[in-house]
Amino acid sequence: QVQLVESGGGLVQPGGSLRLSCAASGFTFSTYAMNWYRQAPGKERELVAGISSTGGSTNYADSVKGRFTISRDNAKNMVYLRMNSLKPEDTAVYYCNAKKTTDWGMKYEIWGQGTQVTVSS
Repeated sequence: QVQLVESGGGLVQPGGSLRLSCAASGFTFSTYAMNWYRQAPGKERELVAGISSTGGSTNYADSVKGRFTISRDNAKNMVYLRMNSLKPEDTAVYYCNAKKTTDWGMKYEIWGQGTQVTVSS
């Protein structure tokens, strides 16, 4: 069964930290780029951070640069998002996403069910 399962969300005070985890199964994890998206109430889903299939390249939304770190462990089929200095505006449902485009142009995409992060005092 192809799936992504997020964990680690919760309620945290402004300035606090959380680490989100995403467990992948049912597909060849090491061949997919992995991403974290988030969606706040009333807003569109946005890309927060991405990491290449090997982990050699990462990218971040400007709003989280310097505060969030994405990483992956291909031996464990896991991807992580370390979130520091959290702000109320980081409150959202965070989604794990896997993407791959093959050499012949076939696109594959997998989504997790999401985990709620709430930053509030």
